[in-house]
Amino acid sequence: MKRETIAAISTGMTNAGIGIVRISGEDAFSAADRVFRGKEKISECKSHTIHYGYIVDGDITVDQVLVMVMKGPRTFTGEDTIEINCHGGTYVVTRVLDAVLRHGGVRPAQPGEFTKRAFLNGKMDLSQAEAVGDLISSSNDYALKNSVNQLKGNIRNRINDIRNKIIYQTAFIESALDDPEHYSFEGYDAKLRKNVEEIIYELNKLINSYRNGKVFREGIQTVIVGKPNAGKSSLLNVLAGHERAIVTEIEGTTRDVIEEQINLQGITLNVVDTAGIRQTDDKVEKIGVDKAVDYVENADLVIYVADSSRNLDENDEKILDMIYDKKKIVLLNKSDLEPVVTREMIEEKAGDAPVIEVSAAEERGISELGDLIKDMFLKGDISFNEEIYITSARQKDALCRAVESMKKVIESIDNGMPEDFYSIDLMDAYEALGSITGEEVGDDLINEIFSRFCMGK
Repeated sequence: MKRETIAAISTGMTNAGIGIVRISGEDAFSAADRVFRGKEKISECKSHTIHYGYIVDGDITVDQVLVMVMKGPRTFTGEDTIEINCHGGTYVVTRVLDAVLRHGGVRPAQPGEFTKRAFLNGKMDLSQAEAVGDLISSSNDYALKNSVNQLKGNIRNRINDIRNKIIYQTAFIESALDDPEHYSFEGYDAKLRKNVEEIIYELNKLINSYRNGKVFREGIQTVIVGKPNAGKSSLLNVLAGHERAIVTEIEGTTRDVIEEQINLQGITLNVVDTAGIRQTDDKVEKIGVDKAVDYVENADLVIYVADSSRNLDENDEKILDMIYDKKKIVLLNKSDLEPVVTREMIEEKAGDAPVIEVSAAEERGISELGDLIKDMFLKGDISFNEEIYITSARQKDALCRAVESMKKVIESIDNGMPEDFYSIDLMDAYEALGSITGEEVGDDLINEIFSRFCMGK
């Protein structure tokens, strides 16, 4: 069935040196011919060549451009593709796209539709397609490296290897049932059990990688708490590398939450600086305190900033009670001043929470904070040579379903069930893993995945 030819802006909608309008589909070349004026017609040009000319909208010249001609299947989508490289002003790029849509006989692309077509045309599997989205949204080196490895096919290769092991066992069972004279089940149960256990081990290793993968992709939801003037906002400014929050000696300066995404030693922290927590009759400040409590409840990590130059009071006690069950780090701030609260005193009250002496004013202890967060959230040494890190909850769910099916195979073996029972659960695991690469998925899921992409990708 012929697919409609689509077009969209494939670069960011900000003023830049270059903007790109991409056209993909059977009519891409004829669409370009209708709006491009150069020495040659685009439809007569050789593949993978670039041509100088102008984009016109009727009698109006819109822009001076370079047009890249790429004939399928040697393209990102697998289809005939045109990329119009124009000047990068947002208005100019929009005018070029408008001319293409108005005169080219094409329609606007839906979010992620170029990548969706790449998947449907066999240019990549579903795990690679999801990696494209992760690559675009990556906010740190870990996320970038992991996305690139997934794009190279490391998940696909590992999943296909496991599926091949499963289908081999299924094929043997079916062959033995159909041809018992040439295939024997003698001693097979023990062999199958060992193979299934090895596969479960491989699957669980991938599942366990999701914790690191989620940190790479989404970052750590981090909330800074403390009583007024403990140095929370100063800490945020140090972490951010600029004056993100107002810092004064007046207690209660921060009344609302301040959010900032911070890259700390390769890890993304989605940091929320909260109002100082204390008993107050100020209605506005009280709202800020209540918000702080709400953010703490949903945090992956709580950084409690204690002022070492002031005695602990009932407000500190309240904060410690509030974060008792949370993953937390205690920063004993203002270590550049004469200490009133010692590390031993705060350790006694903070339980098993690690304590770091810092000075936000002098930017001391920040490197130690980064090391500690890495140790808390990243299991072991991170390597991107052979390790695979699952970042998608959808992929994790598929792996968990496969594990459950493989465990049922072991149960059938232990219960002395007929061999054809093994095949049922083996095939369930096989299909669950196929949903990761896109071999066993429906249209609804495909549409839902690609709808999360940006318009021009």
